[in-house]
Amino acid sequence: DFRKGIRVIYTAPIKALSNQKYKEFSRSYGEENVGILTGDVQKNPDALILVMTTEIYRNMVMSNDPFISDISYVIFDEIHYINDIERGYVWEESIIFSKPKTRVLCLSATIPNAQEFASWIEAIKEHEVVVVRHDKRPVPLHVNFYDAELGVTDLKNLKQHMDIPDYDKVMGRRIRHKAKIPSHIELIKEIKNNLPCLFFSFSRQKCQKNAMELAKAQLFRPNPEISSFVREKLSSSNPDINKLESTKIMRQTLPYGIGFHHAGILPILKEIVEDLFEKGLIKVLYTTETFAVGINMPAKSVCFESMRKFDGVSFRLMNSKEYFQIAGRAGRRGIDTEGFVYIMVERRFFEHDKIKRLVHSDTIPIKSQFRLSVNTVLNLIKHHNEKEIDEILSKSFHSYQRYGKNFLKIENVVSHNAFYNHRRKLEKMGYIKNNRLTEKGEFSSNIYSDEILAGEIFASGFYRQLNEYQMLMIVACLCYEARERTEFYKKYPSHFVEQLKKMLWKDDFLNREKRFNELDDLTAIVHPCYHGMDLFKILESTSLLEGDVIRFLRQVIDRLGQIKSATPDMSLRDMLDNCQKLVNDCVKDFGIV
Repeated sequence: DFRKGIRVIYTAPIKALSNQKYKEFSRSYGEENVGILTGDVQKNPDALILVMTTEIYRNMVMSNDPFISDISYVIFDEIHYINDIERGYVWEESIIFSKPKTRVLCLSATIPNAQEFASWIEAIKEHEVVVVRHDKRPVPLHVNFYDAELGVTDLKNLKQHMDIPDYDKVMGRRIRHKAKIPSHIELIKEIKNNLPCLFFSFSRQKCQKNAMELAKAQLFRPNPEISSFVREKLSSSNPDINKLESTKIMRQTLPYGIGFHHAGILPILKEIVEDLFEKGLIKVLYTTETFAVGINMPAKSVCFESMRKFDGVSFRLMNSKEYFQIAGRAGRRGIDTEGFVYIMVERRFFEHDKIKRLVHSDTIPIKSQFRLSVNTVLNLIKHHNEKEIDEILSKSFHSYQRYGKNFLKIENVVSHNAFYNHRRKLEKMGYIKNNRLTEKGEFSSNIYSDEILAGEIFASGFYRQLNEYQMLMIVACLCYEARERTEFYKKYPSHFVEQLKKMLWKDDFLNREKRFNELDDLTAIVHPCYHGMDLFKILESTSLLEGDVIRFLRQVIDRLGQIKSATPDMSLRDMLDNCQKLVNDCVKDFGIV
């Protein structure tokens, strides 16, 4: 269709998938016909097929970007992200605010209530929506369990053995038996004929440790083709990359076809692993959950080190959505007749009935996570009248799930109340006056997180007293998510930081913001960056892993760009431009994120 001049947008939930799809589409349709827009990559934005993150598409439809008016189709990959507590609203708003003539195609491997979701889109878009189901996998899945005593087995056999009463217990002896813990190396030995395998672990550290242990077990012969590929890929990069612990381990394991992949490693290393995997040179890849979501790279087998994961608060059993997202990577179309899943069993944690339900089918319906952001409220007021706003607020999937088919006739009290509360606060703070956006409101309508905080700093007189270093420090505080276990070994106290603290303390609104408590810690990252030092200098000062530092600095670049686009002040734009260049110089040698 695009050859007829029809424009298509493809959206993905994360940058890694956007980058992969861009390469894929460029190969299929020709590089000249494909473009990409992510936070920090812009290539061929006028192309007929445009790949982007869902957030960018949402921002375009919210701000009524003229570019959107001639889009015929939008493809939402991984649409079940609408279920995500943090980001689900992005998908919902993207659908609600898409132009009436734009048709949407939603892709997902896991939506039990697809018909309900389709009926909602049909109701708000007023055209037929068809649900196309494929209940049969193109490559059937064969689910197995791996127990330290039984080896590879099925659920029935495992339960029978676990139900056998303990001999000593029956005889009245109280002897504590320590159940054997299964070994990932023994599992790989058993499934040697079903490689390549993606081996999922919920710990980054464990991925690296497991890769090292498997390499030492010498199950595979070294492959000189891999060694020369890695050497060549790294030859044009900063030689200091070889000093990193992750690089050292990888250079030892990759020649044996054993890799690891997680968010804490450098983008260039991720790229090497992904390229080798695509070439079919990796036999076992130890990886975290992000690989299952981010990148479409199937294998013959998928192994789970455990079904229990830490969710930031406590350990819990995976849910069926998480399980199927990962298990679905098993079985390569056109290559394998079946895919294999192996779940390692630690008997003391094994809950037969729960696991049986979990692996049988995904039964969790997607639910609306709709919430009004300040950005949405400002853009509604900017582009719509009172009547239109009322209609839009009633259109959410949340309304449909709550009120059923008559949802458009019922005022959604929750959304309306949230809207009026936001509006009152924004009027009080000078972002809205007489139902129109003020200069401050205009500024914040182009900012997509921390809209009020950014407005109070960069759309008021406050920023005029800042120099570039202080500006970078403030934006770093806005982007940084503090974690208890992160340490900063070296900090850089200075007159500028003390001066900035005083300015913030004097401001009635900004002095209440807890994120500025991180100022001293963040000098460990910003100071070396500002003074032209590279990533390795930063890594000396913090326990953050190299991949995390780069991702954080990319977020800083993105946020500086948002502020730059939102402000009409040319001198502020120049300062922000300089800040972006400084951060860019710090990360440019380390590949894309």
